[in-house]
Amino acid sequence: MATITSNEAARGVDAPKSWKLWVGRALSGLPVALMLLSGVLKLTHAPDFVAMWTGKLGWTEGKLTSIGLLELACLALYVVPRTAGLGAVLLTAYLGGAVAAHVRIDEPFFIPVVLGVLVWGGLYLRDDHVRSLLPQRTA
Repeated sequence: MATITSNEAARGVDAPKSWKLWVGRALSGLPVALMLLSGVLKLTHAPDFVAMWTGKLGWTEGKLTSIGLLELACLALYVVPRTAGLGAVLLTAYLGGAVAAHVRIDEPFFIPVVLGVLVWGGLYLRDDHVRSLLPQRTA
């Protein structure tokens, strides 16, 4: 169970309840797993992925490595608790680009939107600082 530091207690921030922490981790796990797979596929230049990347999406193969590194860097920031907020913001921007890429080719874009919701939902449940920034209304 998480403990409250004296700094958090002074600000009135409660430690996350155990169930919120675990549900938040589970919600965060899905986008982390999918984006890790996506980043690795980009870096390995897997033939089927390259075919989809160049043929369907219309990107050049030369962009795979840099986009994969960017994706994994944002993901790394997200999984480290100290930098998770910055990682969530950067993943939101990354996923916004994914939405734009899907819209450009007239393809459904709900997967990057759902991943973004899971990124923030998971962070909201597992990070008391995010919950203090976005408090729930009681009335």
